[in-house]
Amino acid sequence: MKILDFLVLLGLHSAAAVIHSMKNFFTVSSQVPNFPEFVAVGMVDDVQIYHYDSKTRRLEPKQDWMNRVAEDDPQFWKSYTAICLGYHQLFKGYIETLKHRFNQTGGVHIFQWLVGCEWDDESGEVNGFRQVGYDGEDFLSWDVKTNTWIAPKQQAVITKNNWNNDKVLMAYYKYTITQELPYWLQKLMMYGRSSLMRTELPSVSLLQKTPSSPVSCFATGFYPDRAEIFWRKDGEELHENVELGEILPNHDGSFQMSVDLDLSSVTPEDWRRYECVFHLSGVKDDIITKLDKTAIQTNWGKTGDGRDGGPSGFPLGAVIGGVVVLLLLVVGIVGFFLWKKNNNCER
Repeated sequence: MKILDFLVLLGLHSAAAVIHSMKNFFTVSSQVPNFPEFVAVGMVDDVQIYHYDSKTRRLEPKQDWMNRVAEDDPQFWKSYTAICLGYHQLFKGYIETLKHRFNQTGGVHIFQWLVGCEWDDESGEVNGFRQVGYDGEDFLSWDVKTNTWIAPKQQAVITKNNWNNDKVLMAYYKYTITQELPYWLQKLMMYGRSSLMRTELPSVSLLQKTPSSPVSCFATGFYPDRAEIFWRKDGEELHENVELGEILPNHDGSFQMSVDLDLSSVTPEDWRRYECVFHLSGVKDDIITKLDKTAIQTNWGKTGDGRDGGPSGFPLGAVIGGVVVLLLLVVGIVGFFLWKKNNNCER
């Protein structure tokens, strides 16, 4: 099935363009305590779909819909488990080769292999990628346009030349990137359509730690993670006095992010000119939150009846009163035990 035919099947042309991806991470380690020597993890649109490690020697689905793949193809898990077993032995040998090339003996060493592809659901363009890392640094990268390996390190030149001169190997690399992986990405997207292609809008709040702190526009509960959030003044996006936070995962699989705005040089009269904009990829309408002082949630401010508030707006009078009652209670208990002790001594 061609990619554009697949897009029509899913009805994606009516939505905004989205880049979908499939990534396979393979890691072999040497002398890392309490960690499997080999680990394989698969991701579709940054959602984990499978896990394999050398301790269990079992390929485990991480999404319920992945079980449907095995139902339709009973040999799928068995075949992919065999691939992981082969990669384990192959990459284990690579570590020994690289240890020799870097003049290393024992110690902890890690070899990583990343292979995958991504495609634009509007244009149908496919891009593949392969990267090799050793001990936390780039060792080799694959150029999809020239179908050749690039060596960022001198120690990688020998491997680069050997692989680039192997025409059969390079033809296989090109086939997997341009044909096999896009095919599987399309197939898995079809199986996990209801989960992977869902959109969930966030709740957006304005937060402030203290009256002099920046105002944070906080969005949480959105999916997928292809989202933007920014401050706008008079309809123009702001870049000064703005600090954008990272997109972080929530425990339920959704995401959160925030953007701070420094208002120290803004007069109260100008606050109405500012607004926070949240945009989720694939969703037409943005969520716009006007900068309104009364809507800001803060740890410091006024209570509902106008009294001075402490943290979380809790009345300071109630806090002080509670402390006084607690102290009186403690004094009473201590006095009782002292009285009881004195009476016992007098007997």
